[in-house]
Amino acid sequence: MPRLVRLLAAFMLAASVAAGSGAGPLAAQPSVRAHARVVTPAKKHKPRKRAKHAPRAVAATPKWMSPRDATALATDLGGMLTAKVRGGSWGVVVVSLSRGDTLYSLNADTELQPASNMKLYTSALALDQFGAQYQFSTDILRDGSVSADGTLNGNIILRGDGDPGLSRRFIDGGPGAAMDALAQLVADAAIKRVRGSLVADASGFDARTIPDGWQKRYLGLSYAARVSALSMNENLLWIVVHPGATSKQSATVTLEPAADLPIINNVRTLAASRGARITAHTTAGGTVEVGGWIGAKSADQRYSVVVEDPAALCAATFRKALQARGITVDLGTRFAATPPTAVKIASLPSPPLARLLSVMNRESVNHFAELLFRDAGRTTAKTQVGSAETGNNLLQQFMTTKVGAAPGAVFAADGSGLSVLDRVTPRSLVQLLSYAHRAPWGDAFHASLPVAGESELLRRRMKFTPAQGNLHAKTGTTNSVISLGGYVTAQDGELLAFAFIYNGHDRWNAKSAIDQMGATLASFARE
Repeated sequence: MPRLVRLLAAFMLAASVAAGSGAGPLAAQPSVRAHARVVTPAKKHKPRKRAKHAPRAVAATPKWMSPRDATALATDLGGMLTAKVRGGSWGVVVVSLSRGDTLYSLNADTELQPASNMKLYTSALALDQFGAQYQFSTDILRDGSVSADGTLNGNIILRGDGDPGLSRRFIDGGPGAAMDALAQLVADAAIKRVRGSLVADASGFDARTIPDGWQKRYLGLSYAARVSALSMNENLLWIVVHPGATSKQSATVTLEPAADLPIINNVRTLAASRGARITAHTTAGGTVEVGGWIGAKSADQRYSVVVEDPAALCAATFRKALQARGITVDLGTRFAATPPTAVKIASLPSPPLARLLSVMNRESVNHFAELLFRDAGRTTAKTQVGSAETGNNLLQQFMTTKVGAAPGAVFAADGSGLSVLDRVTPRSLVQLLSYAHRAPWGDAFHASLPVAGESELLRRRMKFTPAQGNLHAKTGTTNSVISLGGYVTAQDGELLAFAFIYNGHDRWNAKSAIDQMGATLASFARE
């Protein structure tokens, strides 16, 4: 019984601390509503039989310390870094933004892979370049005149602006909702026929769709979608396979969103089966290739694939949406830059940048980060082509001239952190966090981060600790990286910025150590 009483008392103390942990300078930061991630619908499975062995134990919340001076804090943090983690490299910096002193530092200038903490650099760069309320614009233009009967005597142009907002996360409807909205704008402009071609303009970015340093094993997965100035639906395509009634009838393949893409269908129907084994992919030219077999008694099978040619998907979906509104395009699709004499017909603006960043950081959407990194590289004048190189060049300039980081402290091969070539120093990350906190767009930057124990990728971490509802930070995870960078309010009201970066293979214990350190920072006070 005494042990039970002690456990109950400890739980009540932790709950009471967590309930009050929102106090401090950041408690009033505006919240941003998260948006549901687009996922493959779950398949139905038969209920599993209950395992005979004992259920797996749930890991206990790591203990935290409550240091009462800077020396004790440094000792506690140092002990947490070495207590459990086997091998690998740590880089840690903790700075008080309230007092301006460094509370802890380990390997502050060591170059490490940041994983998705790279999105913090992309966020700050985009906000500094555009401002929190900036909106991207996907435009429809024409390069000919429109007659009284609604005939466009020329080409109609779909021009991309690197907008992450052409997504069902932001536009109600199915996966083709963005192109439906653009096609409706053409119909509203009283255009009924196009005697020329549909021109798809993705020239805002360079032609490289896969950044350097992305591992081949990632490329078929949704978090490694291709990069293009003309992108939609996060460059994912649903392929739906419907069986024929008998083995003599071919299976039927349809696309979601409906797109005027060529399809090579080599799917056979097996009369006596209820199963399916399907392979599906797209080519660089936009062709959809589907093979394998499906049972005649099978339900429709749906597969999500990464599109190799995003501009081709946008153009094909836009053409189909025009057709659905009775607007015909006489000639085929061309991929080219917009002529300087073209006249804008209509535009579809994106959500404000602050909202895009909220989804990107809270749910760690790589695709958004890649688009925004290249958008920043184009600059507001859009006088140069966006690329990973232009984004990195601008980031280097931003970090040295505005943030105050040492030259070479950051190298970005991409904007998301998926590349194994990315390198940052922990000191540069804390310097970035300090600059972002003081910047005019600082509120938007703060609000884009998930909150410990409450939201998105931190909702299950640091629960029932002083960090819950208080610490807000960006996570980072790959096969060899665990990182966390952000802010926490100490118990005495000090605002702290921190960078925890671990490179190695003992990620589970490193993650536990990071959570323990985060809770300790929230419980720190100087007396």
